[in-house]
Amino acid sequence: MPFDPATLVYDDRGLIPVVAQDRGSGEVLMLAWMNADAVARTLATGRVTYWSRSRAAFWVKGETSGHVQKLVEMRVDCDRDCLLVLVEQTGPACHTNRRSCFYTAVRGGGEVEILAPQG
Repeated sequence: MPFDPATLVYDDRGLIPVVAQDRGSGEVLMLAWMNADAVARTLATGRVTYWSRSRAAFWVKGETSGHVQKLVEMRVDCDRDCLLVLVEQTGPACHTNRRSCFYTAVRGGGEVEILAPQG
């Protein structure tokens, strides 16, 4: 059965959350948003394309930084309202130059930085 991005459940802004996970390590890299066109572009090009809410524009991961996310597989959750993209990540995934956007842990009631910026 062919996949149709229109069958996904989008929020009132036409967006769906997307979790990016490193295919090899299983590490969760980031959470971002896509609209139906970004989903279609990602599937057509193999380059993960998000929708930037702040810029109201498409954002191809790594387009300016070189920290590319190559799509390995896209998965749809049971409610069809969230996506998981398994990626081959080149360089850091976070705009703070860290491997993952999830670099702060809550431990013992406080925040602890668990990943330093790369380079």
